[in-house]
Amino acid sequence: MSGSYAKNDLVTLKITDMGNDGEGIGKVDGYTLFVKDAVIGDTVLAKVMKAKKNYGYARLMEVVEKSPYRVEPPCPYARQCGGCQLQAMSYEEQLRFKTNKVKNHLMRIGGLEEVPMEPIIGLEYPYRYRNKAQFPVGRNKEGKIITGFYAGHTHSIIENRNCLLGVELNEQILDKVIAYMEENHVEPYDEKTGKGLVRHVLTRYGFDSGEVMVCLIINGNKIPNADSFTESLRQIPGMTSITLNINKERTNVILGDQIKLLWGQTYITDSIGTIKYQISPLSFYQVNPAQTRRMYEKALEYAQLTGEETVWDLYCGIGTISLFLAQKAKQVYGVEIIPQAIEDARRNAALNHLKNVEFFVGKAEEVLPEKYEKEGVYADVIVVDPPRKGCDETLLDTIVKMSPKRVVYVSCDSSTLARDVKYLGEHGYQVERVCPIDNFSQTVHVETVCLLSNRKADSYIKLSLDMDEYYDIIEKEQAEKK
Repeated sequence: MSGSYAKNDLVTLKITDMGNDGEGIGKVDGYTLFVKDAVIGDTVLAKVMKAKKNYGYARLMEVVEKSPYRVEPPCPYARQCGGCQLQAMSYEEQLRFKTNKVKNHLMRIGGLEEVPMEPIIGLEYPYRYRNKAQFPVGRNKEGKIITGFYAGHTHSIIENRNCLLGVELNEQILDKVIAYMEENHVEPYDEKTGKGLVRHVLTRYGFDSGEVMVCLIINGNKIPNADSFTESLRQIPGMTSITLNINKERTNVILGDQIKLLWGQTYITDSIGTIKYQISPLSFYQVNPAQTRRMYEKALEYAQLTGEETVWDLYCGIGTISLFLAQKAKQVYGVEIIPQAIEDARRNAALNHLKNVEFFVGKAEEVLPEKYEKEGVYADVIVVDPPRKGCDETLLDTIVKMSPKRVVYVSCDSSTLARDVKYLGEHGYQVERVCPIDNFSQTVHVETVCLLSNRKADSYIKLSLDMDEYYDIIEKEQAEKK
């Protein structure tokens, strides 16, 4: 008989599984509880916070017996901050968790009976990998200016200038920003009143170039005594770009559309492999360059390019994958909805002297169908790297109609990957290879590269081979008769 539990009940239970968001899952008297911060293998004391009929959500109160996979989080704010969900889990177990997450989604949602999984590509050192950070600025209860990260599911700032996922340089930058604000009586933005000037501090760091960017997101058009602000930041080695981003809207969206240069240039330059990229405050650029290189190399490997192929790269951003592909393809076409990103992509193509790549602004699910219907465009290989929501069905339908030999799907959400794989599978495509890549250690997020081949094309190739064999036999028989 299943137990019945109510809010505030205290229960002791064994954690036997992990949810997609990193929460521990256990049962007590047949009743399922999801316990944040619990690790698979733990026995915990938990307090029920929300009770449904057959399951509930509970808060970890005490670890009664530690899991063999539990480790001491190096960050003192790991439980409070919403950024890291898995810091209490050993890195080896994190990789196992992410592999199983991808595999289970492809089987349960994607309908695959077997998944051709390759070993997950992990980090050599699972900290200090982020090249970008966005820090909200506010005041604490004592009225002191602080910056850090939002607590999970809130907009309460957990003061922390030294996030272990980011570069150590961030702490020095934030110290200087706060010192400037205090000296010049600059107020942080208050979400409740809409008043105050400084909203966020955005930093970017080029791991390859050593270049540093600081962008102050402000609720106004300028900052007082800007010269002293830039003079202070210029003392930091590698400082290349100091800008303002104007955002005067009452919104949770961090960045506005307008960039004002205070000093240096509006971008930094960095490399992934041999390809260089110019990155502005508004550019979408992968936050983990070392793993991104491995991910793009895997996508390039799956694409199987010989130099004769036409490739379409959908959701191309600033051309990161497009330029990687252009090194081995005959022609690459990239599509991205954000005009600024396409400007960056064209500039990056010129920067790398790549002339066999062309970019289009627009929604992938609108541009590709229109190009196909009106111009009859063709693709040997299609690469997609969509946002978390995955591909629009209109786009998937056009991919099926275009019938490329291979589809390389780069995914940041394995559940929508699985949904789209199922659609493609029902229309003639077969999953050949799957490789998870840990771009975001200490979090539940995982990237996946998936290769799908066109069964119709494969059948045609096999038929062609069979016919060749048939003609060889006929020629041989005729030769023997002579």
